[in-house]
Amino acid sequence: MQAFDPTALRGDLASMRFEPGPTDDKLILSMGPQHPSTHGVLRIMLELDGEYILRAEPILGYVHRMHEWMAEQKTYMQFMPNMGRVDYLHAMAWNWAYAGAVERLLGVQVPERAEYIRVAVTELNRISSHLLWWGAYLLDLGAFTPIMYAFDDRERILDILQDVTGSRLTYSYFTFGGVYGDVPSDFASRCLEFTRHLRSRLPMYRDLVTDNVILRGRCEGIGEMNVELARKYGATGPVLRGSGAPVDTRRAEPYGVYNRFDFRIPAYNEGDAMARYMVRMDELTTSCDIIDQAVQGLPEGPIQAKVGKTVKPPKGEACYAVEGARGKILVHVRSDGGPKPYRVKLRAPGFSNLSLFSELSRGTLLADAVSILGSLDLVIPEIDR
Repeated sequence: MQAFDPTALRGDLASMRFEPGPTDDKLILSMGPQHPSTHGVLRIMLELDGEYILRAEPILGYVHRMHEWMAEQKTYMQFMPNMGRVDYLHAMAWNWAYAGAVERLLGVQVPERAEYIRVAVTELNRISSHLLWWGAYLLDLGAFTPIMYAFDDRERILDILQDVTGSRLTYSYFTFGGVYGDVPSDFASRCLEFTRHLRSRLPMYRDLVTDNVILRGRCEGIGEMNVELARKYGATGPVLRGSGAPVDTRRAEPYGVYNRFDFRIPAYNEGDAMARYMVRMDELTTSCDIIDQAVQGLPEGPIQAKVGKTVKPPKGEACYAVEGARGKILVHVRSDGGPKPYRVKLRAPGFSNLSLFSELSRGTLLADAVSILGSLDLVIPEIDR
């Protein structure tokens, strides 16, 4: 039997089919739909030659909840809690995207204090998302200890956000024209205390994990993609920035008051799993910098603009884009003048990122598929919305 050459795998992925029949020592393997490293109910059909992946086909649909259809059945305000359940790890970003689109339809100007609060809570939520990704990714790769540190730090964020919103995960804190309630009097001091704490922990994260030769061996040179391939599939967020393109919606399409803050957009040119890892670790510091500026400059004033009890935007449509933990979130709302949206389209960044897996996994070892999947930071309910 001729030796298998993984570098020889090239071709059109659209032609992939998993059909029964003789396979000449090849194996069809179903990874999922409950595999612990698929980060949700995802199924991937793999064709293997020994331990090398010949073809991979992600299969969605196991947790489809029809969010877009539900938007047409509810009033504008009734649909807001759905946003906390699309991507439950960065619910604040989805809150903001939907609220922003409806505010554009209404022509509402959000008060400055509400804008600063939105930035602070969204960045806290981004850090909590990255910490969970960090711990879960390393758990997938066989390291148990880091997730304990990650959740220890994440609990501090959840305590702060619980006092602000009343929730610890599926937030529904934003409203049209601002936020539902003001932050506690000690909000700024608690945020500054947390950012100081997290910065003191990052050197330990680096020594324990980032500089660990085992992690480097599992991530460096694995799942490499250049920026052209990333753009071809519509990848955004840390996946795109890990291929060398410093594109961030907070800077490229400024919203809220992000254009008032000074922050760095991390990017790495290697394009492998390690580069995507490093982008997210650097973003922990970036979010801390933004939070410090937001709470130190938090102005006095109202937290809501005047919006009627019954929200009925005029006929028209509006889009609003925000930078989520997994990439660019886009919400498109169309109004027919009634109390319910005529159409709501949700653009989830995870779908484009997952689509890259078929390309990145070809010719790699089966063990590396877990590393590639984790480096894409997939939240399946967001993709399977």
